[in-house]
Amino acid sequence: MAQFFPKSANNIARISMITAVVLAGTAFYVYTQVARSSYLTGRYVEKQQPVQFSHKHHVGDDGIDCRYCHTTVETTASAGMPSTQTCMNCHSQIWADSPYLEPVRASFRDNKPIEWERVHDLPEYTYFNHSIHVAKGIGCSTCHGEIDNMPSVYQENTLQMEWCLACHREPEKFIRPRDQIYNMQWKDSDISTEERLKLKEEYRLRSRDMLTSCSICHR
Repeated sequence: MAQFFPKSANNIARISMITAVVLAGTAFYVYTQVARSSYLTGRYVEKQQPVQFSHKHHVGDDGIDCRYCHTTVETTASAGMPSTQTCMNCHSQIWADSPYLEPVRASFRDNKPIEWERVHDLPEYTYFNHSIHVAKGIGCSTCHGEIDNMPSVYQENTLQMEWCLACHREPEKFIRPRDQIYNMQWKDSDISTEERLKLKEEYRLRSRDMLTSCSICHR
C-alpha cells in the first residue's frame, strides 16, 4: 500500500505537538499572572472617595485607635463604618469651616449617611468575620497593610483564596499578642517561633484541616 503521508509529515507532527505544549504553557502562565494582577484584584488601586479622608493623618499623625471609628470590629463580622456623628465629634470644632468637609456637614445636617466607596470587597459567596480574626490574634495590618501610612486607602493584598489559605494553613506565622492587634508597626519577626506556638495553643486555634475546610469561608 502506498504511503499516504510524506515522511516530512512526521516532523510537522512533532513540531506541531511541541508548539501546542509551549503555547498551552505560555497561555497558562499568562492567565496566572493576569489573575493576580491589580487589574483584576484591585490591589494597590486607590479609589476616589466622597471625602478626602486620610488614615495617615488620623491614625499615623493623631494616633486615633482603629476602634474609635470601626466600633464593631471586635464583636461582629463587619468592622463597621463610622457615623457622621463620629466625625463631627471632632470636626464641629476642628476644621469646622473647611470646604473639604462640606460633605460631612451636609450628611450631618440632612441625616443622610456618606456613601463611601468600598475598598476591600470580597465576593458575595465568601464569608469573613472580623471579630473571630481579632480574637485569634490577627492584627489589622496583616490584612490591610500599614494603614497609618496611607493618605488614601488601597487594597494591600489580593484577597484571593490562595492568599487566605496561606494563613489558614499556618496561622501561627501570622498571629500576635492581643495587645498588639492594633499596632500598625508590628512585624512578624517581633516574636519567636516558640512564642507563636504558645499563642496558637492559648488562642485555641483549630486544626489545619478544619481551617482549610470549604465551609469555613463558603457558607
